Amino acid sequence: MSPHTDQQPTSPPIPTPTLAAAPTSTDSAGTAPGGNEVRFAAALRRADEVAAELRATAADRDRANRTPRPEVELLRAADLLQVQEPVAYGGDGLDYAQAAQLTRRIARGDTSIAHLLGYHYAQTRIAPLFGIPAQADAQSRRNAAEKLFWGGVQNPRGGSDLVLTRDGDGFRLNGRRSFASGASLGDQLSVTAALDGELAFVSLPAGRRGFRALGDWDNIGQRLTDSGGVVFEDARVERSEVLGDDPLTGRVPSAYQTLVTPHWQLAFVNFYIGTAEGALAEALDWVRGHGAPWESSGVERATDDPYILRTVGEIRSEIRAAALLADRAGEALRSALNIGPALTEDERAEAAVAIYEAKYLTTTVSLAATSRLFEIQGARATTSAYGFDRHWRNLRTHTVHDPVDYKAREVGDWTLNRRPPQFSLYR
Repeated sequence: MSPHTDQQPTSPPIPTPTLAAAPTSTDSAGTAPGGNEVRFAAALRRADEVAAELRATAADRDRANRTPRPEVELLRAADLLQVQEPVAYGGDGLDYAQAAQLTRRIARGDTSIAHLLGYHYAQTRIAPLFGIPAQADAQSRRNAAEKLFWGGVQNPRGGSDLVLTRDGDGFRLNGRRSFASGASLGDQLSVTAALDGELAFVSLPAGRRGFRALGDWDNIGQRLTDSGGVVFEDARVERSEVLGDDPLTGRVPSAYQTLVTPHWQLAFVNFYIGTAEGALAEALDWVRGHGAPWESSGVERATDDPYILRTVGEIRSEIRAAALLADRAGEALRSALNIGPALTEDERAEAAVAIYEAKYLTTTVSLAATSRLFEIQGARATTSAYGFDRHWRNLRTHTVHDPVDYKAREVGDWTLNRRPPQFSLYR
């Protein structure tokens, strides 16, 4: 039974949570061979500072539902956009597993902005997988020098197909997508399209004539992700903007290239569990400052109520376990990337399944945690001014992005039958 009172405060004070109270994982990515631990630690501190700033206004910004331009600029000012680029170019030389840890830290303050950052980190890794070295190097130099923010037009579901058709020495792009995170904000757009019936990856600068963002995103959660529909109408695409060498079609992606999807999935894993960590930190601060024990508990303080303690212990343990599995997933992707183009199908499957295990558990744990935390806070915490419901709304909105039951099935099929997940933009 929950220890609450139904009395609502007339003018509820907005608590300022202690970010340090969030249960941290091992952050094992910081000990990666060849990784620069000093730069990684500094990036984590910057991410924590941004998360604290975001959390202080998260409820108000969620209600306002405005395009998150100031939030993207906050990430840029904190030098968080270019962390994966080489130090010689102006980045921090971090690998993707380390970048995913930064996504998790930002999620403790605002899930929507972590969503944007996680997608950004994944999208900047597409050129090294699918582009020729000159394309990947040119993109890396620009990312570092200009601190580009990448929006994405990659969700293959919803709207009509995006199709590239040949036009002289270039292409024309036509079609629409229902969901495109950060597309109206991006300095650069990462786009998936069909070319001669096959998947192609396109990198376009912002402001391309023929591109239009519809501005129609108004969902219950992830409200600050700029995830509305987009339309391309006869947009010109240069040959250099389509990633890869000639011929562009007729080739089967290698196991190494198909790691593109685990990149996205690892981003999801980390902003799910980061959200749960941040929500727990807020709830603990609430209980310390505003909680009341249940009348039959026999104690005077909420922090001594035995059922609050039990619930906190259960939730904390589940979050910690899921965070450790998320760390393992990051290590698995790092190992696969370090193998490089020689990666085998089975090695790709092992990495993907490690991430999908984490996807299943972080989805389950984070949804449960952000719902159950009200059990330790009580009815007063449901006052709309606090906006504590945003954590569950954000997670519920994104976790139906692709049904987690299918991730469990893919893990099971590999475990029982050694059938690897077949590559798609979801697997």
